[in-house]
Amino acid sequence: MNLQESLTRLSDEARAAIRTTNTLEALEALEIKYLGRKGELPALLKELANVSNEERPKLGILANEIKQALERDMNEKRSSLRAGAINAALDAEREDVTEPGIKPPQGHLHVVTQAIREIEGIFERAGFVRVRYPEVDWDTYAFENLNMPPDHPARDEWETFFMDAPVHPKLGKMILTPHATNGTARILEEMAPALKKGDAIRAINIAKTYRRQSDMTHVPMFHQFDGVFVDKGVNLTHLLGILDYFVKNFFGADRRARIRPFHFRFTEPSFEVDVSCGVCGATGKVNGVKCRTCKNGWVEMGGCGMLHPNVLKAAKIDSEIYSGLAFGWGVERNYMMKEGFALDDIRTLYKNDLRFLQQF
Repeated sequence: MNLQESLTRLSDEARAAIRTTNTLEALEALEIKYLGRKGELPALLKELANVSNEERPKLGILANEIKQALERDMNEKRSSLRAGAINAALDAEREDVTEPGIKPPQGHLHVVTQAIREIEGIFERAGFVRVRYPEVDWDTYAFENLNMPPDHPARDEWETFFMDAPVHPKLGKMILTPHATNGTARILEEMAPALKKGDAIRAINIAKTYRRQSDMTHVPMFHQFDGVFVDKGVNLTHLLGILDYFVKNFFGADRRARIRPFHFRFTEPSFEVDVSCGVCGATGKVNGVKCRTCKNGWVEMGGCGMLHPNVLKAAKIDSEIYSGLAFGWGVERNYMMKEGFALDDIRTLYKNDLRFLQQF
């Protein structure tokens, strides 16, 4: 049998086998058998070297046509088999649309978002409006308008993150807000005209804040809210009343608060507010071991005080006519102190562990 007859025989045999195959696996085996690197067609092509120069071009053309025909047949067969497999799978997976559906799993708000909304609701019932300000702000609002002039040592305690941005000629450097009190400066500035109309300023700013701290009670990014109340005749009695109202509504009747004199640049007089620890019940110990959360039975909730006259002056509010109070603390730390929320490490809130998050 000469080379031409061998090529013709191989073509007829291969095309017949392709037509009758019924699985993709069998088709792949045929492709390897006839067209693979060590297949029958490449083996015949090697014999072209042994034919005469006159026959070689004609046989080369024939071999190429046979190869193209086999590849075309295999591609068509492969498409047909794949379509058949898909149709078979669809038939097997056909659903009864009259059957009741399966309700997909439903998520819920993150526990910190729940806390923010709860805090917002408590203060809304007391007449405070929720405002929101940038978490990337200017030095003026974060420090200078809060009675912390440039180069004042009080700025060092914040360990502020500064942005790589041009310095504003009037507002100073751009920073990540180290506290939500920047919102108080903006609230006073924007709402000052309302005072002259006889309206009081009652607002809270809840925002992300950033500090270079990380331990069981601190994270580099956390949420803080800052409240402010300004009107004629506002005094410490109003401040104590607001704090008592919040503690009773947020922490529960079994929790206690205490106020300690402190110093903040933007309030005078100033206080720190502590709440009895919810992990150890204000005893300072858990199962005979010192409480990891509070160490002594109390957890600092935040700061508060009467607005410093310089802060009112920066917002063009006459401190001889009006007085105000301010308070602020971290949302996450507040939730750690909440009744029934026995969490001894604040970092757990942001580990995205579903075993923890699904509990709330």
